[in-house]
Amino acid sequence: MTVKQHKIGSGFGPTSTADDVLAGIDLSGSTALVTGGYSGLGLETTRALARAGARVVVPARRLAVAREALRGLPGTEAEEVDLADLESVRAFCDRFLETGRALDIMINGAGVMACPETRVGPGWEGHFAINHLGHFALVNRLRPALPAGARVVSVSSSGHFLSGIRWDDTQFTGGYDGWLAYAQSKTANALFAVHLGTLGVRAFAVHPGSILTPLQRHVPPEQQRALGWVTSAGEPAPGFKTPPQGAATAVWAATSPLLEEYGGAYCQDCDVADPATGDDMLVGGVKPWAVDPAEASRLWELSSELTGLDAFS
Repeated sequence: MTVKQHKIGSGFGPTSTADDVLAGIDLSGSTALVTGGYSGLGLETTRALARAGARVVVPARRLAVAREALRGLPGTEAEEVDLADLESVRAFCDRFLETGRALDIMINGAGVMACPETRVGPGWEGHFAINHLGHFALVNRLRPALPAGARVVSVSSSGHFLSGIRWDDTQFTGGYDGWLAYAQSKTANALFAVHLGTLGVRAFAVHPGSILTPLQRHVPPEQQRALGWVTSAGEPAPGFKTPPQGAATAVWAATSPLLEEYGGAYCQDCDVADPATGDDMLVGGVKPWAVDPAEASRLWELSSELTGLDAFS
């Protein structure tokens, strides 16, 4: 399968909000799952889906924090899960499957960025384990709950510009670099959608845009200024989005009828992204290594081997 990567004229753009793209869409009777749905972009995503009528399940490592964040938001519920712990993922999925509910939308947005070296499970590098393998396990274990027409959205990033999959050392055993580890995991998020799209699931990856949220908690303020993310006054730099704008592309990918023929596509600014023609992450687009079907198939095989899961074969 060759992924179709070109703008399709959605009618929305970089300033559109999650509520904008859901205007006129009734999600009553549907169930959505949003990892990371209690903080930053995830919370904006949860709010928008709930306002459109969906029942939103929010898996959360910090359950008490999640329940407080969702307090007073009708149609939402938080359940405990730690994406760094595959046993925790299994327990959550078993509990959900026992309810007999179908999942119409999955938005996999939880993650970490540029954090200190962290090893989880059998020594897996933290970004790869949490941002990719945890979600790989989650989707595979929830396969019985995905009806025909369900959509799975992986939140990637233009950070994928910095690295493809490091096949010679995916776990950074030869030396750690937090930015390259983050970049590899964001490429993995995009490739996951590519291969899932070949397996009968409507899957998409999205770059939400540049937004300042708690995701950047491991990036010191002085480094954020040096990177051009914030002005000298501490305000978001020009070209950065608000959280409601940042949540829009994932919500659009989860609901837009225009995407029926674009399985596995990488999206940004509420449209299918064009191939990247440069290295400016604010301009964006998608690099070829993030939508390569052969790379996606190889990553799927590796992920299945590491987690012991493949519910789609």
